[in-house]
Amino acid sequence: MKILITGCAGFIGFHTSQRFLKEKYQVFGIDNINNYYDTSLKKNKIKILKKNKKFTFIKLDLKNKTNLKELFLKNNFKYVVHLAAQAGVRYSLINPRSYIESNTLGFFNIIEMVKEKKINKFFYASSSSVYGDSNKFPLKETHNINPKNIYGLTKKNNEEIAEIFLQNSSIKCIGLRFFTVFGELGRPDMLVYKYLQSIFNTKKKFYLNNYGNHTRDFTYIKDVCEIMYKLLKRRTNKTHQVFNICSNRPIKITKVLKFINSNFNKKPKIYKRKFQLADVKKTHGSNSKIKNYIGKKKYTNIKIALNNTSKWYKNNWKVYF
Repeated sequence: MKILITGCAGFIGFHTSQRFLKEKYQVFGIDNINNYYDTSLKKNKIKILKKNKKFTFIKLDLKNKTNLKELFLKNNFKYVVHLAAQAGVRYSLINPRSYIESNTLGFFNIIEMVKEKKINKFFYASSSSVYGDSNKFPLKETHNINPKNIYGLTKKNNEEIAEIFLQNSSIKCIGLRFFTVFGELGRPDMLVYKYLQSIFNTKKKFYLNNYGNHTRDFTYIKDVCEIMYKLLKRRTNKTHQVFNICSNRPIKITKVLKFINSNFNKKPKIYKRKFQLADVKKTHGSNSKIKNYIGKKKYTNIKIALNNTSKWYKNNWKVYF
């Protein structure tokens, strides 16, 4: 059974590919290997995935509709998991065009092929960024969405495109609003990894925004992969659904850093600074909808998950950093 996963060299894409390979699916992974962060990290993930004979990698940019169409014509995919995107909230202030091109045009190219080939199920990555800087918690899928940056806006637009474009089709479409996903082999531009990097490399400065007063709904990558697998197996008659993918356990950034520190004998120097443009002070999502839908009741304890992540980096930092 063939499944296409876009963004397979990214953080969530890599782990999702591994999970479905474990379940004996034939996984086709595509990625454009852009230089948003060190491409060697992405290439190493592809090497790991290629060790499994059921994995096929295709270097492809979703903006290239001709090559994308050729891929769909050659393969009879049953499922498509679209995780490729231009990531990063703050980078959207510097290079907004890349978000429109990758997250909007790229998304439409893939969903157009999904509709044309009548794919059984289509999953796509949305984000907690669609909620903006809300003060109504926990955030529920029924709440109004009001993004405050270009990244969040592209995700909001994609949800609306999926709702309208697939409304008269038989395709089962699911949007995944990810909340601060972390774990082993993660993105080096995110807080947990930046902090770990500053522990091992004293030349790397760690900046703590809003003086550490942010609160985030951290979600462990292994929980995310389990949810996605259960969603794939779950039968549904609904055409388009959106779910929060979160732990429903908001935690202050300073407490997260303390949990990480407990794994090491040294602490990095922290450079505190004021609230940054396009950021939000708090995220806290409700996961009641997804729990009821797939029956997942238990999430990994945040301290255990951070310990696992810290230990992984301790053993791999020379290669990873």
